[in-house]
Amino acid sequence: MNKTKADYNLISEEFSRTRWFVWEETKFLFNDYAKDRDKVLDIGCGNGRYFELLKNTDYVGIDNSSKLIEEAKKKYPEANFLVADALDIPFGDNTFDKVYSIAVLHNIPSKELRLEFLNEANRVLKDKGVLILTVWKFHRFSDYLRLFKNSILKLVGKSKLDFKDFLEPWSDKTLRYFHWFSKKELEKMIEKAGFRVKEIGVIRNKKGNRRNIYIIAEKS
Repeated sequence: MNKTKADYNLISEEFSRTRWFVWEETKFLFNDYAKDRDKVLDIGCGNGRYFELLKNTDYVGIDNSSKLIEEAKKKYPEANFLVADALDIPFGDNTFDKVYSIAVLHNIPSKELRLEFLNEANRVLKDKGVLILTVWKFHRFSDYLRLFKNSILKLVGKSKLDFKDFLEPWSDKTLRYFHWFSKKELEKMIEKAGFRVKEIGVIRNKKGNRRNIYIIAEKS
């Protein structure tokens, strides 16, 4: 967790430039599910780009990267952005109507911490509140190679990462941590955290080179 926070602080300006606009294929997650005046929490908000689609809600964006929160505040000075830990969300129980977590959970190491992350999202949601979450669907050959390499290192006792984890380079600056989710694994973990899955699927951009698993789940 400390490495991930340090990595995103290190690359915050470059990362923000690559995430300046909302990806077209993800817009339905906001247009179809967020209602005006909903209380909305955006966990791992990064540079705050999703605020553009949530301006009519009572919005709060949190991220553990202080540098990304700086980018978010520069981009949308009128919005409410906070530096906060997703494993210890600074809001009371049953606060929000909707919780968004876009491309965050795959950066959380270990089953235990990923479940803690989801339990916190559940805690701050109101009864029947909705979680809208995505994780990357890895599909490139280079990703398969990294996954295979770590699996071999794990088997011979030379990797501290879990199976289905790998490190992916960001230019020559750092190696970012990722967990490789399947739809089945994600669905089981969401249900274990006390949610009822309403919809799960894969979204792709027009070129097909960007893919995400999405899930819509209700607090049960």
